[in-house]
Amino acid sequence: MANINSWQDIQWKTIEEKVFRLQLRIFKAAANQELEKMYKLQKLLISSSSAKYLSVRKVTQDNAGKKTTGVDKKLVSSPGERFALANQLMLDGRSSPIRRTYIPKSDGSQCPLGIATIEDRAKQMLAYLALCPQWEAQFEASSYEFRPGRSVLDAMEAVFLGLSKKPKWVLDADISKCFDRINHTYLIEKCNTFPEIQRQIRAWLKAGILDGKEYAFPEMGTPQGGIISPLLANIALHGLRERLDAYINTLGGHRQNNRQALTFVRYADDFVLMYPDKNVLESLKEVTQQFLEPIGLELHPIKTRIVHTLKPPGFSFLGFDVIQRTKRVRQRKAGHKKVTKQSFITLITPSKEGVQKQKAKIRETIRRYRGASQERLIQKLNPIIRGWALSKRTQISSKTFQALDAYLFIHLWKWARKRHPKMSKYKLKEKYWHQSGNRNWVFGIKRDETVSLQLQLHSKIPIQRYAKVKGNASPFDGNLVYWATRTSRSLLIPPNKSRLIREQKGRCGICRNFLLPDDIIERDHIVPKALGGKNLRSNVHAVHRHCHLTKTRVEMVEIRRNRKIK
Repeated sequence: MANINSWQDIQWKTIEEKVFRLQLRIFKAAANQELEKMYKLQKLLISSSSAKYLSVRKVTQDNAGKKTTGVDKKLVSSPGERFALANQLMLDGRSSPIRRTYIPKSDGSQCPLGIATIEDRAKQMLAYLALCPQWEAQFEASSYEFRPGRSVLDAMEAVFLGLSKKPKWVLDADISKCFDRINHTYLIEKCNTFPEIQRQIRAWLKAGILDGKEYAFPEMGTPQGGIISPLLANIALHGLRERLDAYINTLGGHRQNNRQALTFVRYADDFVLMYPDKNVLESLKEVTQQFLEPIGLELHPIKTRIVHTLKPPGFSFLGFDVIQRTKRVRQRKAGHKKVTKQSFITLITPSKEGVQKQKAKIRETIRRYRGASQERLIQKLNPIIRGWALSKRTQISSKTFQALDAYLFIHLWKWARKRHPKMSKYKLKEKYWHQSGNRNWVFGIKRDETVSLQLQLHSKIPIQRYAKVKGNASPFDGNLVYWATRTSRSLLIPPNKSRLIREQKGRCGICRNFLLPDDIIERDHIVPKALGGKNLRSNVHAVHRHCHLTKTRVEMVEIRRNRKIK
């Protein structure tokens, strides 16, 4: 590290390997309950130059909010500024005020977000690198959000597995104002870390909030929008499954069977409890309320309800509607052996609210670009359609996709008619819709007798089952082959990237490190177009974003040199 004199000198492959090796050791020490060893490793990590460089890079280059300023209105965008910030970064127990902003929620209310300064975000990332492996070794398998390698799809697959064999009563729960009411003293003690990080966490929790022109100093809660806030919320809610199992063990009957009958799935502050007996579920609701009391939280009185999966309307969870229906039993001829099958079917479909939002987004986009070219409209619609369909394709979504495509066609036809009110419908069809293969109504751009650009349809995204993450598996457990394989087969990654990752055996095309689930992965031309490279599959590989940026910077120097020579 002594040879690093500028941001461009940093060898990111070496940096990441050093930090990851420390995190693996922290994870192992936490799993073995070796607290003293874990604290020493965490202190070593937060004082290492490698972790500081990595924290600054994640905040100022990889993070989506890298261009969002805090109260000091400062950005760190140049390599020199990043290098200076990394060299002076340390957890000193101080925090700048937080700038508050609001974003609209689906129910019409507004969600408050706290925007920290760039320096505080880098500090939070440094603390996160040390705390995340410690708590990944302790978190329950039924917790899915704000954790590396886990997603909404894992949570929904857990719901399906919990209901697929037997109908159950469901406690559809929601914690009221979870991020705003967490008890600070309780949370800091539960973090179970050494004083240096405790003082820093206290400073972040007690930092003033600038709302407009007025300052507020919170007595409880952790501000949403911070890098470490989701981890702190997960720490506060950790242990609920253990408390529920302790109550289940007091019931009569076989303890293991009783625990297996309980399905608990938590995604941030939303969670569901599923159990065959309604009375037991009522008792579990009281146990949950008792667990939340010392944290300073309570169940939302309106959004929390108990329903049965066989009775409509079922329940909604994470953008999906879940319900079970009784199968129609056909009479069999005498002499035929009776085949024992389940008398019900579990249906998980995109929620009605989510479908209406997608329709509104499509309608608004078409209306906004009613004066733009067809090519521009397709370029704007394709990401909206593809992104939503990819996130919903793991469940029973075929009919929903077909209905959305029909809705899309109606509004595209209105868009075309409005542009050419006097044109006949036959000419209108020939102008905007073409034949491609066996399809006659392809909305696209035709050049040289071929459709070069066409609109993505929901129904063209294939439905695929999702493989849930194994139990307590974590990226810090050292099984990188398992996580690289999951990345290459992930349904959250576009198919063209997944194919490249599989061809590269799960490794980055530049640094050759494994591509893990939470890495930002991009497609890169091996030989850039500006240097004569072609847009062929053989000239494209999947790489980390930071590897892509480094390679591009070197290529730009070569491109400028070639231009000067010419």
